[in-house]
Amino acid sequence: MHMVFNRGSLFRHLETMSEYLELMTRLAREAGGSILDIYGESDFGIEIKQDNSPLTRADLAAHKIIVAGLEKEVPDVPILSEESTGITWQERKNWDRYFLIDPLDGTKEFISRNGEFTVNIAYVENGIPTSGVVYVPVKDVMYTGDQSKSQAAVERDGQSEIIGVRKMDPKQPLTIVASRRHGGEALQTCLDVLKRHFDEVETTNMGSSLKLCLIAEGKADLYPRLAPTSEWDTAAAQAVVEAAGGRVVDVELNPLVYNSKEDILNPYFYVLGDPDFDWLSILDQVRFPSP
Repeated sequence: MHMVFNRGSLFRHLETMSEYLELMTRLAREAGGSILDIYGESDFGIEIKQDNSPLTRADLAAHKIIVAGLEKEVPDVPILSEESTGITWQERKNWDRYFLIDPLDGTKEFISRNGEFTVNIAYVENGIPTSGVVYVPVKDVMYTGDQSKSQAAVERDGQSEIIGVRKMDPKQPLTIVASRRHGGEALQTCLDVLKRHFDEVETTNMGSSLKLCLIAEGKADLYPRLAPTSEWDTAAAQAVVEAAGGRVVDVELNPLVYNSKEDILNPYFYVLGDPDFDWLSILDQVRFPSP
């Protein structure tokens, strides 16, 4: 997907997309530092939200750092965070651009101390996450995606490299990435269909938006997400995947879009590594009820 930007009209304080991504990267690292400070403590201050999901002091600390930084540098762009309160559909339905944030994606992974949690910051324009960063605090790994340049990258150990999805290879097993905590009947139905079409299917489990990053980095071919997610869970990583050449689509293979309805729940979706592969002929055989 190639987007055309009028940068002069989009950003009052940021003149180039590289400066914009630099800001998101810096804020993600700062938020990650605050998360790690609390990660090393014994009391996470765990609360249970109305949707029965956990909330920790780390979620709130990261939220405050990111929101304060964006408000300072780009005051004219609205912000929606998982921890935002008081933002109604009547207000946000008129947004044609905004920042979408999950300050701590994978709170359950944080609580279980398995390291599979991330900081997600996306910039969404006209329903499309055009750029995003996904930061892994425990490993100090940063994924970035810029759809205006069709370029995605990962930085590890101080070294940055361009990443891209991989082509399907009939000589290699189909590699599926699945949620560590969410599976169920719908996922099994999908796997049953895939196993009829591929000689070998390998499955790897991962927490948080790292699953999408595996697709972007060419380490997996398909991520079927057939369980509930919210828009802030996916936007930043979707920007990375699509900048890397992949696609994030609903079960009818239409692009996953944002801020198009009152609730912030995503439909079931697939993350496709090789967009030229005929996924439709296979995935169209999967039958399950909509969420």
